[in-house]
Amino acid sequence: MSLTVVARRGALLILPLLMLAAPPAAAQRESPPIPPLSRDGVPTLAPLVERVMPSVVSVAVVQNAPQEQNPLLRDPTFRRFFDPHDRSRRPVLAAGSGVIVDAEKGYVLTNAHVVANAQRIRVTLADRRSFDATLVGADRISDIAVLRITSDRLTALPLGDSDSARVGDYVVAIGNPFGIGQTVTAGIVSGLSRSGLGNGQLENFIQTDAPINPGNSGGALIDLHGRLIGINSAIIGPSGGNVGIGFAVPTNIARAVMQQIVATGRVRYARLGVAVTDAPADGSGKEGVKVERVEPRSGAERAGLRGGDIIVAVDGRPVRSSAELRGRVALLPVDSDVKVEVLRDGKPMTIEVRLGGG
Repeated sequence: MSLTVVARRGALLILPLLMLAAPPAAAQRESPPIPPLSRDGVPTLAPLVERVMPSVVSVAVVQNAPQEQNPLLRDPTFRRFFDPHDRSRRPVLAAGSGVIVDAEKGYVLTNAHVVANAQRIRVTLADRRSFDATLVGADRISDIAVLRITSDRLTALPLGDSDSARVGDYVVAIGNPFGIGQTVTAGIVSGLSRSGLGNGQLENFIQTDAPINPGNSGGALIDLHGRLIGINSAIIGPSGGNVGIGFAVPTNIARAVMQQIVATGRVRYARLGVAVTDAPADGSGKEGVKVERVEPRSGAERAGLRGGDIIVAVDGRPVRSSAELRGRVALLPVDSDVKVEVLRDGKPMTIEVRLGGG
């Protein structure tokens, strides 16, 4: 089962959930520092993989799926031979991946689409222990969900700063492709702040060529320090398989979403109150986004932002694209104040804006 969305550059496949297979053999539960990534003078990722594998889990989901309607029901002649009130649904077993991010409280990050319509969620660790999981909350817009399991001897994966990722950085993807069990692939960061993929979500993806496939949804994208920098979420692949173009929700977005879900059970998104387009800053050498329109009665209008302003940073953090601006602002606290650095007619200035709620 898969959800396919037609995008401008091909078919975007939200990674489907498949029948869960048995996970691989036990992995170590300790969290020692990662030793040098070499053995006998030969480069190897094995020390890194052995360190992080216990934090990546398989997620099995029992879902309700509607039965395909018999086409004869649409024919009045044959409809009388069927029960028109039969709306039975059959359970479907599907699988994805997840990442333990809080060992003490048992919190597991995964994708919202992995646990959509779930009747029951079962989490299986790398050491084959298996637990029923509680859905703490899910947010469709960011495609992030938080699960909770009750167990000791859990190993959490440290959260990295996804804003520090750079194109060309080496990364490792770990997940449960096609339900066969934990699988490790490696590649690089191929792009940042990817958007326009046609899924209507908060799009600020990390793009990677580390092979990910259906069932990797919710799995880990890590850097060579063993830190989580993304939650694998989607692929572009006309055939439904890996073609070297995968996308992960940045950890900084996943972290902010999780904090709100754990605290309140839902997510509120902040709004600056401007419509922007990607544009280079005029002759300054800085990247930024151009304000095309300021919404009436918004925080941006009250603060004095104008059409034509080039936004180059928010709270001191550079903004290089409209997707990055949305991702930077959306998960800040509603009704908080942010310092927006702009270029107006080539001159730098800082404007403090009170964020509204969406």
